[in-house]
Amino acid sequence: MKDFSLAEIQKEIEQIKYRNLRVESDKAWEGSWVRIAFIMLLTYVAVVIFLFLTGSQNIWLSALVPPVGFFLSTLSLPFVKKRWLYRHRQP
Repeated sequence: MKDFSLAEIQKEIEQIKYRNLRVESDKAWEGSWVRIAFIMLLTYVAVVIFLFLTGSQNIWLSALVPPVGFFLSTLSLPFVKKRWLYRHRQP
């Protein structure tokens, strides 16, 4: 078994702290309103372009359906996740 020096242990601890900070930041981004709003906007623009190219009518209103659906899914998922985690943590 290899003996670790204090400097090596401190370096590993710093690497773990950095990784944890990065993971926490990623988690915060996943649930952020900025991310949700940006995805909704991109979805809306993509659907407007698609509907325009296909010659659909009522483009501006019809294009709201996918972003609103996405938004509603972001509201319901925390509840579903909490329930799923509760059920799967049971022995």
